[in-house]
Amino acid sequence: MRVIAGENKGRALHTVSSQLTRPTTDKVKETIFNMIGPYFDGGTVLDLYAGSGGLAIEALSRGASEAVLVDKAAAACRMIRENIRNCRYEDRTSLLHMDAKRALETLADASRQFDYLFLDPPYAHQQMTRDISFLIDHHMLQEHAILVAEYEDTIQLPETFAGGLVLWKYRTFQGKTAVSIYRFESQVTEGLQNE
Repeated sequence: MRVIAGENKGRALHTVSSQLTRPTTDKVKETIFNMIGPYFDGGTVLDLYAGSGGLAIEALSRGASEAVLVDKAAAACRMIRENIRNCRYEDRTSLLHMDAKRALETLADASRQFDYLFLDPPYAHQQMTRDISFLIDHHMLQEHAILVAEYEDTIQLPETFAGGLVLWKYRTFQGKTAVSIYRFESQVTEGLQNE
């Protein structure tokens, strides 16, 4: 794995050899960022099942201001710290070593809001509908937020969530990976009007 674009383009990222993490392939990652960016002018990232930290680091490399990375596995957190250090992002990142539910509660208590959200849980632990609903209910998405969900394509996510969060883009990849990208309906409508 590597950083694909931006200030750390080409830098290798280390991953954990474990069933607990499932790193996003470079091909899928490149497609995701072409769909949502490809470059950013600031913004705060939440990488809720960070694994190696590849998605958050890619966003930082492409111009995001700061990132919060979450993972409950100690081995993954060690790898995330190493990747953050190698990319020199220690001052732009926070790492929460806890499960997603506790991390969301902690961030909600701190009134955190995010511009870019990545949900890529291990296939065995599909909790994205619950996570997305929590984020909406606790007003953790900025009004222009983009939420990216990566999951096994046998899983079906809703096309709409309460609060006006709607499916904006959808893509499947060989290897049974699906990506759904959500935005608030007002932003999708505005984007269509500007095209």
